[in-house]
Amino acid sequence: MSEGVRLTDKEIKYMSLFEAATGASVIDCIDSGDIMVFIVGDGELKKVLSGKGVKIQQFSRIVKKKIKVIEYSPDPSKFIENALLPAKVIEPIRVTERTDGRKIAVVTVDPKDKGVAIGKNGKTIELIRLIAKRHHQIDNVIVT
Repeated sequence: MSEGVRLTDKEIKYMSLFEAATGASVIDCIDSGDIMVFIVGDGELKKVLSGKGVKIQQFSRIVKKKIKVIEYSPDPSKFIENALLPAKVIEPIRVTERTDGRKIAVVTVDPKDKGVAIGKNGKTIELIRLIAKRHHQIDNVIVT
């Protein structure tokens, strides 16, 4: 996680509860109103999804929020691809650095998945931009 990122006491408690419920190590947690986003360690997603996702369903009922789980990757392109799931990325993600030093990721998703990638009122893509900035210092994620 990037230096300077502050977790609230509530988010730390959610992380601890999620780890206890799933057995997966949690790297980050974002409480975004009606949805909780958990970023789990590389290779930890299978622990969370074991038993047909029952652990997530139970946890979701306990906290009364939707749960999105993203598997961390040290590779920014793979991390963004993981974050966009279930939307299907159809071309390699291009991460470029502009002359002003800002990093931008351009993602091409299957046209039928564009709505999933952007989300209602752009909520999903805003969350993805936030976590891309927090974990890979990417300033913007553009979905085409």
